[in-house]
Amino acid sequence: MKKTATFVLMFMFVAATAFAGAHWGYTGHEGPMFWGSLDPAYEMCAKGKNQAPIDLKGFIEAELPAIPYVDNGSWSNIVNNGHSIQVNTAEGSTITIDGITFKLLQFHFHSPSENLIEGKSFPMEAHFVHADDKGNLAVVALMFELGPKNEIIEKLWAKMPENAGGKANLEPAFKPYQLLPANKDYYRFNGSLTTPPCTEGVRWIVLKSYATVSKDQVEKFTHVMHHPNNRPVQPINARPILK
Repeated sequence: MKKTATFVLMFMFVAATAFAGAHWGYTGHEGPMFWGSLDPAYEMCAKGKNQAPIDLKGFIEAELPAIPYVDNGSWSNIVNNGHSIQVNTAEGSTITIDGITFKLLQFHFHSPSENLIEGKSFPMEAHFVHADDKGNLAVVALMFELGPKNEIIEKLWAKMPENAGGKANLEPAFKPYQLLPANKDYYRFNGSLTTPPCTEGVRWIVLKSYATVSKDQVEKFTHVMHHPNNRPVQPINARPILK
């Protein structure tokens, strides 16, 4: 039963962010500034008050508890959905926030980064998308800065489909959270999906520590995407950003 529920959640998320509703993109009249008018289902992209990404700044000091990461899942396959490169994962990796267990469904990439940290943009950002049994979402965001070649990214990019709709199986021996740094201190805010339908109520965890990626690895990703795939930062409004 739990496996079925997780599969349904994964399908719903992929459908909502990649294929359902009016076609959207990152350039021209289908770009982010027009998302809210492309389809009534996307109205939160224009009307929402707790949208993501944001420029994380004006922090409020808080005693944020450590988040338990259980990494018993594995890579499943890698997909070019036309908007990002997404790695789907087999069941078994979870985080626990606010006493709620969220299962990892997939992680995907944006270049340049969608979120900023005190005005700083990064060459790439990964989003680890989780859902609980009720469909509530939590995203762990990892920033990449330029540096030595990332060996895990190298293995992923070796299988990266170059055309939208392409899919390739991955070596299941790798654990999804291997990309994450050892230090998992984080910032936290409440936000939304960063793609249509821009649904709000998403718990955002942005890691303070970064991973490295080489210039060539970033360029390979952007070549496949053909253009930047980041939504511009959204107004913070009255939201607290905890650190």
